[in-house]
Amino acid sequence: MNKPNGYYQLLGAAVLSVAILGCGWILKSAALDVKNMERTVEVKGLAEREVTANTVIWPVQFSDADNNLEKLVERVEQKNAAVIAFLKLHGFDEQEISQGRQSIVDKQAREYGADNQQFRYIARANITVYSQQPDKVQNALTKVGQLAKQGIAIVQDNYETRIEYLFSGLNDIKPAMVQEATEKAREVALKFAKDSQSKLGKIRTARQGQFSIIDRDSNTPQIKKVRVVTSVEYYLSD
Repeated sequence: MNKPNGYYQLLGAAVLSVAILGCGWILKSAALDVKNMERTVEVKGLAEREVTANTVIWPVQFSDADNNLEKLVERVEQKNAAVIAFLKLHGFDEQEISQGRQSIVDKQAREYGADNQQFRYIARANITVYSQQPDKVQNALTKVGQLAKQGIAIVQDNYETRIEYLFSGLNDIKPAMVQEATEKAREVALKFAKDSQSKLGKIRTARQGQFSIIDRDSNTPQIKKVRVVTSVEYYLSD
């Protein structure tokens, strides 16, 4: 028995509706699964170490003054030689010592120079110690009074003569510190998962922060604190 065309159209519409409803249920279920997978927690892990500087830069600076330029230059050269001899006496070799520029100022040549100045010429000499043995600098600093007895006053109280202590072994400790920071981040994530009655899943993202090297304190600049923070995002599940 032949059925009217309207019957087949109605049947087709019904099948299509069932298919759409089925599709909607599948998509809803998939969306719920995705939503569950996207439950995450982001935590940070900190790793710190104290290290000793392995490089030191010591600017050694002194000044002198006179009204006789020739005598001043001669005396500065003598003092320069005395400073180098002092450094060698305390264990520094020629490769660790470099002579910087010397400057002489003629105060009378200044446009706004004062008339009552005692000395016309002022000289400044610079010697730089670059060493990978900071302990030698620490020892020499305690004996710098020996130069004062020779009439050489070493400048130690301004920015130009600030001693720099550096640590160049970061690459040797980086892997272990990153591992330590990551492990600490996981400990925090595990506790969070336990407290929220969830299970910790795989890592979703991980970011390593920049390493920082700072003085431990102002009194011991040769001791450095190395620090890194790692951020890790984990999936959570029920």
